[in-house]
Amino acid sequence: MIRLEPALASFPWLGQVLDALPALDLPQAHVAAGAIAQTVWNHATGRPPGHGIADLDIVYFDPADLSAEAEQAADARARAAFPALPLRLDVKNQARVHLWYQRRFGRAIDPYRSIAAAVATYPTTATAIAVRREEGRLAGHAPFGLDDLLALTIRPNHRLVTEAVYRAKAARWQALWPELRVLPWENGVVPA
Repeated sequence: MIRLEPALASFPWLGQVLDALPALDLPQAHVAAGAIAQTVWNHATGRPPGHGIADLDIVYFDPADLSAEAEQAADARARAAFPALPLRLDVKNQARVHLWYQRRFGRAIDPYRSIAAAVATYPTTATAIAVRREEGRLAGHAPFGLDDLLALTIRPNHRLVTEAVYRAKAARWQALWPELRVLPWENGVVPA
């Protein structure tokens, strides 16, 4: 059985980012989504640690400053903290997603109330995860649990993702990790 902490420890860059998150001074900062899942998949399938990982998402929650400028400054701080990172960083304030989501995806959403609420809308159960270190231990949010992630199972989260987007993501991932078990759209979860 795959365990989360050893899998994440297999990718040194991920560990460095997790260790340095507090220094970025971003409220409730976590590493989230794809880089977490893809690191687990690489570990489980014996692939090199960075295989298939295009970017690393850092999410934070700051409802006191919803400006694009503040988010850009947070992104610049993260890039300066990791100048040699071989991945693209994507830093997003989850408290401001509702301000741009409709322009980008054609659907209005309510403001998120927390990192946990944001993660619960991520497109698959395996990528609905955000982690950080607290007192030397891994902590975070995985609203659908870790079973699908650790079992290399891709299941749609019907909260926001469309079937077309889900199918495209799943096909791209399965091309990189053929061991993934991709469940049909009909087998998705519909959160309350």
